[in-house]
Amino acid sequence: MRVMRYHRKMRVRAFFLTISAICAVLLSLNAQEKVQAGDYPATILKWREERQAKLRADDGWLTVSGLFWLKEGDNTFGSAPMNDIVLPKDSPAKAGSFALKQGHVFLQVSSAVKMLMNGKPAQNGELHPDSDKLQSGDLTMFVINRGDKFGIRLRDKNSRMRKEFSGLTYYKIDPKLRIVADFIPYDPPKKIKIPTLLGTSVDQPSPGRAEFVIAGKKFTLEPTVEDADTLFFVFKDTTSGSETYGAGRFLYTLNAKDGKLVLDFNKAENPPCAFTPYATCPLPPPENRLSIPIRAGEMKYGKH
Repeated sequence: MRVMRYHRKMRVRAFFLTISAICAVLLSLNAQEKVQAGDYPATILKWREERQAKLRADDGWLTVSGLFWLKEGDNTFGSAPMNDIVLPKDSPAKAGSFALKQGHVFLQVSSAVKMLMNGKPAQNGELHPDSDKLQSGDLTMFVINRGDKFGIRLRDKNSRMRKEFSGLTYYKIDPKLRIVADFIPYDPPKKIKIPTLLGTSVDQPSPGRAEFVIAGKKFTLEPTVEDADTLFFVFKDTTSGSETYGAGRFLYTLNAKDGKLVLDFNKAENPPCAFTPYATCPLPPPENRLSIPIRAGEMKYGKH
């Protein structure tokens, strides 16, 4: 009898220990959910800080202060007004020339001028788009290629846009606009036509479409591939032009996983063209023009 009472007592004790353990797990999970819910605004605030720091950086879009399309043949550059590319006044009067020859750009530096190319003394020769950086004091120049056009983009660490940058304005963080969308892959990838502010368009492969629901209605967006891990959306909504940048906004996401994709519109951002007239931004294709307002992310620059 005493043995039976002992076993019964141990079973009761084990039962309550099990219940206590379950309660502890549930409390832990509940606490974890609360922490995660509290962390979400913090992650968006951190993203905003990093976003603005990137804009203000020496190689950020606020330093872009010139874009000069090259003509076939020689294109002289320097601070003298007779140059094809006129640089700020503290630059050498006749710094050299960029020669465009059948889709290739070649640098010729004046003999008395000292410049750096990718951190080393500049030498005459071919310049490769986006990679070769010509430096003179606070100025950086490099070749860009858009379709059949070649140009020289100028960065100035002392640009007016950088000095006058007043910070970005955002909508209130809305967790409901962090949406888990269904991702429908295209096999093979579909070609979508991406228009640009230059009046041209570029055919880009889209790996699939994101399908999601807002206010009971289904919508879709089609991305292009940014890099191995990232998709890139250019979209418009009914706030474009009034509350947000008129040409649309950008949204970057990680690649889809298990048929799902996170569209966090709290990270919707203005394109470079919102900050400088010397950018060549893509515009939203017809597939990415939403008939609803997306009041999340960046608002129109300068709107307070």
